[in-house]
Amino acid sequence: MNRYYYDFHIHSCLSPCADNDMTPNNIAGMCALAGLQIAALTDHNSTRNCPAFFEAAKKQGIIPIAGMELTTAEDIHVVCLFERLDDAMRFDEAVDARRIRIPNRTDIFGDQIVTDAEDEPIAIEEDLLPNATTVTYDEVKHFVDGYGGVCFPAHVDREANGVITTLGTFPDQPEFLCAELHDLNNKEDYQKMYPTLADKLILCGSDAHYLWDIRDAHAYFDLNDEPYSGDFVRQQLFCRLRGELT
Repeated sequence: MNRYYYDFHIHSCLSPCADNDMTPNNIAGMCALAGLQIAALTDHNSTRNCPAFFEAAKKQGIIPIAGMELTTAEDIHVVCLFERLDDAMRFDEAVDARRIRIPNRTDIFGDQIVTDAEDEPIAIEEDLLPNATTVTYDEVKHFVDGYGGVCFPAHVDREANGVITTLGTFPDQPEFLCAELHDLNNKEDYQKMYPTLADKLILCGSDAHYLWDIRDAHAYFDLNDEPYSGDFVRQQLFCRLRGELT
């Protein structure tokens, strides 16, 4: 059993609101400098930079997680994480079919760059990524479950695109096992104000859009890692997120 510091909410240069310096290699390098052992790439409504991030993270000794920050039809952000990269890429195709297509205005929103493992641009996403999809909040957990993923409402302690701000409460359905706070110092207050959060596994993510947003290690899991492999640690982590281990 060893301690693994994590960040499950990081945006790359594929998210238009993120800096173009947020390339897979730069992110992996900054995660290593921050003392993280596990990091998830979670671009808006896309996983297309996750393959490059997997290669970059392994060079830095970081255990990579493929993820996405999905925008529901109600404009609520939900973090979706996948144990297997190929499941994440299949999920990307499913979400892509449910996006509402609006041409991206790079002069307003920023670039949306897909890179290879060497941070070289290989594609530009032409349609705006962060806007709402047709996936509703009520169906999102079942939708993600169908691709072997785990999901949870993002930054519930923030006003922008948080479920509490949008709906006025943290609903008891869908029955999420986890919830994300942007600031762990808010945990006690939010669990008192919203009793439905009391039994949730509270996670923390930086929601990094710039390299300097990636925080020094502070949120962690103690995980069984013997016999050690990155895949085994990732498996143990997902067992925790699914409530199969305590």
